[in-house]
Amino acid sequence: MAVYTTIDDPSAYFQTKIFTGDGNDNRAITNDGNSDLQPDWIWFKNRSTTNSHNVLDSTRGVGKVLEGTNSTSAEGDTSTRLTSFNSDGFTVRTDPSVNGDGNGIVAWQWKANGGSRTTFTESGDNPGGGRQVNTTAGFGIYDYTGTGGAGTIAHGLGATPKWVLIKDRGNAEHWIVATTQIDGSRDGIYLETTGAKFDLSSSNELIFDSTNITLSDDWVDTNGDARNYIMYAFTPIQGYSKFGSYTGNGNVDGTFVHTGFSPAWVIVKRTDSGNNWHMHDNKRVPHNSNNKTLYANLTNTEGTEDFDMLSNGFKLRESGGGYNASGGIYIYMAFAESPFVSSEGVPTTAR
Repeated sequence: MAVYTTIDDPSAYFQTKIFTGDGNDNRAITNDGNSDLQPDWIWFKNRSTTNSHNVLDSTRGVGKVLEGTNSTSAEGDTSTRLTSFNSDGFTVRTDPSVNGDGNGIVAWQWKANGGSRTTFTESGDNPGGGRQVNTTAGFGIYDYTGTGGAGTIAHGLGATPKWVLIKDRGNAEHWIVATTQIDGSRDGIYLETTGAKFDLSSSNELIFDSTNITLSDDWVDTNGDARNYIMYAFTPIQGYSKFGSYTGNGNVDGTFVHTGFSPAWVIVKRTDSGNNWHMHDNKRVPHNSNNKTLYANLTNTEGTEDFDMLSNGFKLRESGGGYNASGGIYIYMAFAESPFVSSEGVPTTAR
């Protein structure tokens, strides 16, 4: 029998939670998906204000924040964002970025391994650090110390990653997004800018295979000697996640992108020219058109872009350069609300 998906309920591994902040300390936020989700990576944005994106994870702990994907800023110590990662949600504190009084807040959440790390030691030029991996969901979180020499990190995903995000925790360096999804070669893009893609050459190389992520020698964004890094790596899981590229047609009846599931979250970036990173989810607007967008590289409040999430993919409804310029090359990363066909071969309910 054909394998349509191994994950019938994606909410066990990814959820979006929207809530209105109240500014009160130690406020427990409970997820509302079909399954309980204890998050290991939470990406916050205050939708109502120009507060930065805030990125926290269970590897670094509630006292460490990257603020945010819109900035090269180093990691900060914090006592005002989170109290805990909970069995079905999280507990926020008082910072406006995560709990601004009267503000609309969105929290995108991914599950790894409950904060439980497997450590690895430095060996030659191979970095030492720790990893927590969820092979079912194709997601891993890695903390490591760079060596300044070309070395490998075993990712434990069981398949070759397609997207890797890396941030130097202690220095004001770029957020690196590395992917093979643009033209089959290894390319990099800066998450905090509008810039086009660049080739990952011998001086700033990242190589992925089914076992390892190989870092180049002394590229400070990813492997400076004695520098500390956080890395998030993804491999696609049929019916749950899809990473790819498409070409715009410059028409308001825009390109349709097949994912094989009804998306819960999508991020899109033009790669052949400068433009913003656009982010959509199925909670801020739970029907078509999912026209509320946030920008990973900006602190802006929500904007409006015409974008449809369908039962088996997404469709662009505008001709602008951010999504659908004629001949424009775009990459995307998508996670599912529900598979198009269940593991039993039963079609799911369409939007």
